[in-house]
Amino acid sequence: MNFKNSSDDTLPKRPLLILLVLILGAVFFPGCLFHRHHNDGLAVAPGEQPDKILLQKSQKELQHGRYTTGRLLLQSLINTYPDSEYLSQAKLTIANSYFKQGGISGLTEAEAEYKDFITFFPTAPEAPMAEYRAGLCHFRLMGKADRDQTEAHEAEREFKEFLVKFPTNPLMPDVKNRLREVQEVLAQGDYGVAMFYYRRGDYPAAQSRLKEVVDNYPSFSQGDHAFWYIAQALTHMKKQREAVPYYDRLVMEFPLSPLVPDAKEQLADLHKPIPQPTKAMMARAEADASHHHHRNVILQALGAFSGAPDFSETLHGPVLLGSANQIEVKIAKLNGTLKPPAANSTASASATSAGEGQNSISIQTSSLASLNSGKNLDPAPSDSSSSSTATKSDSNKNSKDQQNLASQNGNSPSSEHPEKKKGMFHFFKKIIP
Repeated sequence: MNFKNSSDDTLPKRPLLILLVLILGAVFFPGCLFHRHHNDGLAVAPGEQPDKILLQKSQKELQHGRYTTGRLLLQSLINTYPDSEYLSQAKLTIANSYFKQGGISGLTEAEAEYKDFITFFPTAPEAPMAEYRAGLCHFRLMGKADRDQTEAHEAEREFKEFLVKFPTNPLMPDVKNRLREVQEVLAQGDYGVAMFYYRRGDYPAAQSRLKEVVDNYPSFSQGDHAFWYIAQALTHMKKQREAVPYYDRLVMEFPLSPLVPDAKEQLADLHKPIPQPTKAMMARAEADASHHHHRNVILQALGAFSGAPDFSETLHGPVLLGSANQIEVKIAKLNGTLKPPAANSTASASATSAGEGQNSISIQTSSLASLNSGKNLDPAPSDSSSSSTATKSDSNKNSKDQQNLASQNGNSPSSEHPEKKKGMFHFFKKIIP
């Protein structure tokens, strides 16, 4: 009887004990599984490098299109391991992810990241590709010739800097082709402004702008028309003798142009000898003519509604780089004992201001000639103020040119003749560097 009573007393307790074990297992066991699965990707085995694990994990994320997660992992690598051997690779991978993502915001971020990489790793094997892609970011953001040309000017500057810094790089032919296309768009914009002045009868302003076109863009597809209208503007200004060299250049540099017979006739009327094009010029003109394809009416109509620039008329001639004093290079300067990679790991904006503290990174702009001279490159206040003034003047010039083009497209022109002031501005701009 005592055994039976003890068994009856324990029977009600067993189901409660089993139920309690099941509840605790349901609470803790899934959490353990999830925690283990979550940490498998970032687990570091003995002897492995955690920075390398972060890099590999971020690359997998980026390959699957998870850009935000991949960039966060790379940023953790940069912030946590500032002395890592994978620091440059992480920085370049961030820039490539923005470039692959595309769009206005993606290309803008990519250009900034590429320039940061070039600033802090100028001797890296990937520096030429980073320079090229920095120019491609601006190239893909370019608009048509009659719109804002800020991106086109930036793309031209980046491509010129590449050609000067890496003259033997295998990417040289591609960069030259892109530079020709950029200069074609820039020349189209300046040529349209010059012809607006010419049609209004402001021949000094037209001659000044056309001269800039032929001097800065020797491979412009409408260069023969630019030479012709320069000479015609000088003729209207009673300067026939000064027009002779432009007739000569039209005949020699564009021997297959339909304007050549008229230019020869003008030279004959002025009793000047008629030049003959060289074999090299004739061969180049024939090559350009063989590769030139006229677009049909449908393609021309579609191009009118497109916001992309037109590169179909680009010639395969020389590109003008300018002197080394005109090529600007950004240089990182260390203030104190902080290491440059650690200081610029989070964002490029944190390194652009000088004097934020004793331990900081500042970035200054200097010409390539000054960089090669080996002299001290500390920036002077007067240089920065003069460069900002020049930038402001260039922006005012572009805005006025766009207003003139807008009035040419249908709006009534101003009665104050702003183009005459434009011609004088360019005259003094050439005298005062």
